[in-house]
Amino acid sequence: MKLKDIMSQNVIKIHPQESVAVAARLLANHNIGVLPVCGSDGKLCGVVTDRDLVTRCMATNRSPEQTRVQDVMTGRIVSASPNMDVAVAAYLMGREQVRRLPVIDDGKLCGMVSVGDLAGREESSYDAAEALEGICSNLSQK
Repeated sequence: MKLKDIMSQNVIKIHPQESVAVAARLLANHNIGVLPVCGSDGKLCGVVTDRDLVTRCMATNRSPEQTRVQDVMTGRIVSASPNMDVAVAAYLMGREQVRRLPVIDDGKLCGMVSVGDLAGREESSYDAAEALEGICSNLSQK
């Protein structure tokens, strides 16, 4: 099974120049924990998580209205292609300790896959368990 078969295609994303306050509202309104950050050309330039907002903005007493997403986002992107096998993606997620993978096609964001997406499919639930095990075991070693 390929990621294109299970990925979410309607991805909520944000521009790097938007404020952290806008990012926080999007995360809350859509009940999600990560936003892909895409430039005007549609290319992925980072991701911003609820944790990024707290640790890089709120905890440092920066104003959410004045701070730009590009100033708090995670620029190191772990991503996948739509044709990547689900088992390979699960391994990648475990190794890199990420619960969500942006899916990139021709340099542009085309979807997102989460551990929950893996677990929601009977044929890939084992892969999801392996990914979570990898994430948890890597975290406990730190």
